[in-house]
Amino acid sequence: MIGKSQIAKILKDYDKSKIAVCTIGSHSALNIFKGAKEEGFRTVCLCKKSDEITYQRFPVADQIILLADFKEILNERVQEKLRRLNTILVPHGSFNAYLDLDEVMNELYVPIFGNRHLLTWEIDRKKQKTWLQRAGLKLPKTFNKPEEIKGLIIAKFPGAKGGKGYFLANSPETFQRKAKDMIQKGFMKKEDVDKINLQEYIFGVTIYPSYFRSLLRNEVELLCVDRRYESTIDNLGRIPAREQLEMGNFVSTYTIVGNIPITVRESLLSEYIRMGDNVVEVSEEIAPPGIIGPFCLETVVNDVPEIFTFEISARIVAGTNVGIGVSPYAYVKYGEGMYMGKRIAQELKTAIAERSIDKIVT
Repeated sequence: MIGKSQIAKILKDYDKSKIAVCTIGSHSALNIFKGAKEEGFRTVCLCKKSDEITYQRFPVADQIILLADFKEILNERVQEKLRRLNTILVPHGSFNAYLDLDEVMNELYVPIFGNRHLLTWEIDRKKQKTWLQRAGLKLPKTFNKPEEIKGLIIAKFPGAKGGKGYFLANSPETFQRKAKDMIQKGFMKKEDVDKINLQEYIFGVTIYPSYFRSLLRNEVELLCVDRRYESTIDNLGRIPAREQLEMGNFVSTYTIVGNIPITVRESLLSEYIRMGDNVVEVSEEIAPPGIIGPFCLETVVNDVPEIFTFEISARIVAGTNVGIGVSPYAYVKYGEGMYMGKRIAQELKTAIAERSIDKIVT
C-alpha cells in the first residue's frame, strides 16, 4: 500500500507555485474545477471523448487529457504526466465506480486530496456499518441472505453505482423474482446477486447532508443538503393506482438522474451536526488522520422524527452540485459564493501557504 512517505517524496518534487487540481470528467467535476479556478489554480480534466463537449462548453478545465477508459489513470504514462503537471487529484463517485480501489491504494502514485484509505471503507458495506455504529448513528436493520427477509427491504449493490439496480422486495420469493427480472433487463449480472446488501426499508424522507472536515481548522462544516431524483421510483406517483396494478411484473428502479436542493427543519440541524462530528471522530481511529475534506451522510427521516443513516460517502458527492454559489448553509457560514468545490480549493490554497499540504493529501 502506498504510504505517506512515498506521497511526501512526490510532493517534494512538485512546484508548489504551480499546483493543478485534477479530477475525472464526470460526477462533480464542474463543481471541483469551478472552485479551483476561483481560487487561482490550474485545472486538469481526465475525460472520455464522448464527454469532452461538457468541458468545452463549460470552460473550467485548462487542460483536457482524453482517455479511452478511466482505468488508464493507473498507467505509468498518464501518472507521470500528472506528476509533471504538479496535480492533486480530487476523488469523487466515479473513482469508486470505475477504478479498482485496491489498485488506487497500491498503484496510483499521484497525491490525492483526502484520505484514500477511507474510500475502501465506503465501498465495503460491513466496514461502513461498523464505522457508523461506532459513531452512534441509528441504522436500518440488515439481512445476511434473502431467506431472512421479513418485511419491506431495499436491495443495494456495494460502491458508487448511482442507485442503478436497486430494487424493493418483501419476501424471499419476491426477491428472487425481482432479481431475475433485473438480470434479464441488464441492470445486474447473475454473479452480482451474492454481493447485494439487503437493508430494511425505512418509510420517510431521504436527506443527504454534505460536510467538509477541515484538518487545518480542526472543524466539521455542514455546507449543503440535497435530495436525489431517481428513475423510475420518483415517477410512480404520477401513475394512478389502477394502472399500477395493471402493470404486472414492472420493477421500480432507483437510478439517480439528478439532485434537488433542500433545507431541513432547524430542529434537526443540531442532530445532523453531531452526527457529522461523531463520524469524523471515529474516522480518526479507523484510518488516521480520519476524513479530510468532503463527506456525505445518506439518511432517511421518519415521522417521529428519527434519523436513520444508511450510507456514507467519504468524498464529494454529486448532491453538492446543487449548492454551487447558492447553498443556504454555506451562505450563513461564509456569505455569498461558497460551495464544496471552492471550499476544497480554499483548503488546498491555505495548506500551500502554510507549507502543510502533506497533511491533507494521501
